[in-house]
Amino acid sequence: MNSKEIRELSLTEIDTKIRESREALVQLRLRKHTGQVEKTHELRSICKDIARLETIRTEKQNAA
Repeated sequence: MNSKEIRELSLTEIDTKIRESREALVQLRLRKHTGQVEKTHELRSICKDIARLETIRTEKQNAA
């Protein structure tokens, strides 16, 4: 998810995406520790998506 797509979302939608992404990250980390993850680069991309979501959410909150 790129920043342009995130900026089009409302604050509640951004919060929902953050929650979903964090749950996915926890699941991936658990699967990684058990050796079931083949695409370990997904961990990094989810972390970056969470950071983008958090940044844009803060920008929108400060602007309001």
